[in-house]
Amino acid sequence: MKDMNALPEKVLNLIKKGVKIPNPYSVDIGDDVDIARIAGAGVIFYSGTKIYGAKTLIGPGTKLGYESPVTIADCQLGSEVELKGGFFKKAVFLDKANMGYGAHVREGSILEEEANGSHTVGLKQTILFPFVTLGSLVNFCDCFMAGGTSRRDHSEVGSSYIHFNYTPNQDKAAASLIGDVPRGVMLKELPIFLGGQGGLVGPARLGYGTVIAAGTVYRGDSPEGGKLIHGNLESVLTEREFLAGYYGDVGRKIANNILYIANILALKEWYRHVRKPFFGIPDQGPALFEGALDKLDMAITERLNRFKALAEKMERSIKIAEEMARGDKGRQLIALKKKFTENWEKIEDCLTGKGEEDIACETRDAFCEIIKKRIDAGERDYITTIQSLDEKESSMGTQWLQEIVDQIQRDCASLYGR
Repeated sequence: MKDMNALPEKVLNLIKKGVKIPNPYSVDIGDDVDIARIAGAGVIFYSGTKIYGAKTLIGPGTKLGYESPVTIADCQLGSEVELKGGFFKKAVFLDKANMGYGAHVREGSILEEEANGSHTVGLKQTILFPFVTLGSLVNFCDCFMAGGTSRRDHSEVGSSYIHFNYTPNQDKAAASLIGDVPRGVMLKELPIFLGGQGGLVGPARLGYGTVIAAGTVYRGDSPEGGKLIHGNLESVLTEREFLAGYYGDVGRKIANNILYIANILALKEWYRHVRKPFFGIPDQGPALFEGALDKLDMAITERLNRFKALAEKMERSIKIAEEMARGDKGRQLIALKKKFTENWEKIEDCLTGKGEEDIACETRDAFCEIIKKRIDAGERDYITTIQSLDEKESSMGTQWLQEIVDQIQRDCASLYGR
């Protein structure tokens, strides 16, 4: 038997703290890891667990590496999180979130309570609200998804699904809004279903209750929700010249990018004013909250960088369009692109000026007072508290967040012409 005292100091101290490590010689804890940020009660590190990063936080009851080795770098994990195998970097997992074997979850991702994925799921800059479920072999980067009320009534992404977030013109201004923040935070909306062996071409918008049938690659928007969408690729292939650097009507792309960022800004306000008191892990709640805010800032920065890169591509697209423009429609599209690129800095200011902090403050404060009274009365569970709000109370919170989204959209639309 190997001498336990020969173990690395941090591994030995974690064992003394109460972390269960069945094969301690197979576990690697980085020099920069602060073990004070790792809970002891109920935590299990299985063989092959590797933990790095000064910002790493691990809550009680968390289990890592049951199905295969796990690597964590600068992630924040709430209570009873299960990451069964894979690589996880600069992401947040709130209570009871879990991922299966072969997961690859990277920067800017947040999985809220009980959000989960099966084996071989890839995420980056992805935000999943409570209960959202991803099947196996899923690539779902640059998405926000909400919907559903419980683990039995949840939004789902079927196996072998892909979110297409990179264009032939080499831009990634293609994040998709599947559900929305103002209604989604109330955890009372119909689930959204994306059938397996299919795909969604970003940037797209889908409303609650949308069902996309298995095998369908969808290239549009259905924000009103409640629709069944189905269809296969065209049986007859078509060919036409591909003009590298040319964008047709960019109006939808611009509008959907603004809407996505506006929703994330609204979500950040929700975290700041509503969610913060529910990060209640003893001694770890504030760090988990800060980790979540950090990921929202990452998401906003990523989307702004991608959006700016799109604006910078308009000059070449305009030159191509001017050579081929025909009729009023062609001239209108050129004018739209010019306004977009010429006013980019003003649009960026609308999205970074923190104006969302001063929108609908009276409604916000009235709603937050309702939440405060419930907390003062002893309610501590986030999901239970939010779902127990009556229709009038929920509508007040939704109204506050929707006004944020709408005002940002209006301010930006005045600058690019739609």
